[in-house]
Amino acid sequence: MAACATAAPAGCALGSAEQHSILHKHSLVIGVKADQPGLGLLKDGRYQGFDVDVATYVAGKLGVPPSRITFKTTPSSVREKALESGSVDMVVATYSITPARKTRITFAGPYYVAHQDTLIRSSDRSITGVHDLAKKRICAVNGSYSSKRITEERGIAAVPVPVGTYSACIPLLTAGKVDAVSTDDLILAGFAAGHPDLHLIGAPFTDEKYGIGLRKGDLAGCETVNRILTRMYQDGSAGRFLNHWFADTGARLTTSVPQFEGCS
Repeated sequence: MAACATAAPAGCALGSAEQHSILHKHSLVIGVKADQPGLGLLKDGRYQGFDVDVATYVAGKLGVPPSRITFKTTPSSVREKALESGSVDMVVATYSITPARKTRITFAGPYYVAHQDTLIRSSDRSITGVHDLAKKRICAVNGSYSSKRITEERGIAAVPVPVGTYSACIPLLTAGKVDAVSTDDLILAGFAAGHPDLHLIGAPFTDEKYGIGLRKGDLAGCETVNRILTRMYQDGSAGRFLNHWFADTGARLTTSVPQFEGCS
């Protein structure tokens, strides 16, 4: 590194990436959600949920115990910026791997493959699948692509209602101000568990590969995290985490090792 200090910036690119790798961190700041029951929820001053358990497991295998982890609320709209600025070292926040996001950050995983589904009021019999969302008001969360998978990818003429977070969708749904919330089934299952007047229709139509976001170029960190995620499934930890948070929600849980995307 001393030689790199006097070298041209181009010659130091690899060293810079290695310097910021999570493999060299004594402590970790991990971005998670704070308003998604069962996944990432800030309750009584503590973060809890499946994503938090995964993050804690990965950090532990990296040599960072819970006492040296700082969890930080990281909404969908700022996940890339948080990693790029260095305000977080890692993001475990229902972070679907997409080609556009991969241009800005490096993804390890996926650590789980969820499926986009739809949450409605239990009294509503008009929505049984994604095509029934035509002319229906749906939540469109800033920084999330879920509503666009309906309106743009499938060309369904739903009416997006902009909101800041998925937790903000739930009171709108129960009050009849939106007709449906469509996003990852684990997110919806967590919300439905606390609302008997809401119903998860059970008609999934996408694969949502939840990745662990790392700073762009941290390939060594990515490869190490992938090995840790494999172990998490093989030793039964992933299954325990999933069943703890979702066993009673009706969500279809997968407890086999997901197929990794590859580090880039």
